[in-house]
Amino acid sequence: MTTTEEWRAHRDAAVWSPGGIATLSATHWLDPTPRSFDGVPGTWHAADGRAIGSLPSGFVSLAPGERWEWEGLELRGFERDSAVAVRVYDPAAPATRGISRIERWPVDDRMRLVARLERTPHRDVPTEAADGYRSTDDFEGDLHLTLPDGDVSLCVQLLDDGSLFAAFSDATSGNESYRFRFLRMPAPEPDGSVTVDLNRAYLPPCAFSDGYVCVFPPPMNRWDVPVRAGERAVS
Repeated sequence: MTTTEEWRAHRDAAVWSPGGIATLSATHWLDPTPRSFDGVPGTWHAADGRAIGSLPSGFVSLAPGERWEWEGLELRGFERDSAVAVRVYDPAAPATRGISRIERWPVDDRMRLVARLERTPHRDVPTEAADGYRSTDDFEGDLHLTLPDGDVSLCVQLLDDGSLFAAFSDATSGNESYRFRFLRMPAPEPDGSVTVDLNRAYLPPCAFSDGYVCVFPPPMNRWDVPVRAGERAVS
């Protein structure tokens, strides 16, 4: 198991490295009509779930997650509920925004807990993304946590690899910290126990770029107690 220091180093690399989270400069949504976009070569449209670029040198076809490099930029296909976009990653984007580091709270051992997953599925919960897009999502169950400043329940999603994921906000959100944060947890043990380390709460991608479409926490994960652990803000 990685130490917190190793986890933070891996996280910094994922954020600030070329092509990392902080380098997203734009997300351009596409439809069947070819269009041009500032800073992107050629014209782009959506077809058969792919982002299609028409350039003087030929065509570029990007499925979701596929990448293509052009003059120092990286373009990637993206999809949300069958809507297709092309995303532009620019190594200069963080400097343009004036950001270069993640602010974090000191490690607090009290924020590392073991809880039992209560499998009480929540289906078709209304959700909203940072760009206003509304949808629904399913949640696997709840973890009841006793924190230094009060008890909370964390509603979690089950990921394909068996691990758990949650988005939450707390009493620090919007003032001491970014407006919400994410958390990954390992798969439950056979007895249902889960290690919840809030020292590894991390900022959503939209804290680094307006081009992301992160989903806000569900109402049950908006707490009125503070969580002064993990990542706090970008500066």
